Amino acid sequence: MVNNNNSANTISLSERFAFSDRFDKLFQDGMQLVEESANYLDGDGRKAAKSLTKEEMALYGTESMRLTTRLMQLASWLLLQRATNAGEMTREQFLDEKKKVKLDSIPVSIIDERWSALPKEFIGLVTRSLALQNRITGIDDEIYSTKVVNLPTQSPVEQQINLLSTALGIGRKH
Repeated sequence: MVNNNNSANTISLSERFAFSDRFDKLFQDGMQLVEESANYLDGDGRKAAKSLTKEEMALYGTESMRLTTRLMQLASWLLLQRATNAGEMTREQFLDEKKKVKLDSIPVSIIDERWSALPKEFIGLVTRSLALQNRITGIDDEIYSTKVVNLPTQSPVEQQINLLSTALGIGRKH
């Protein structure tokens, strides 16, 4: 939430996206990833895990649980958002149910050199799940965060000039 003089005129692109028809693509991609992961872990992943060393098997097992937990939390958020978009839930109901979805405590997976022995398909599923997590948590933070940021009251032009100056590393004289 942004708290400044122009907040009534601020358009949240994430909120606009989450409540648009384009959200359906994110929903479909997320649900497809859940299904692909479940099929892989129950089939080819189980077979591939048998050829791993004990250490690799421990990593694979831990990361499989993280992947499953991550995807279940993300799928829950997607289902709640879809229900809200369809008018099946109010924003207040969404926020109440969203308390059960723990986006802020999703297990973290850090892909490092130990992963080189793990099945490539598994690594791909984890990588895609992390990208989905980043996308959903970004949307969720922008739309539903209760953090208040006090911005200095500047004209929109001055704000853009300052952003460009910072991005280009140019010092500005006031």
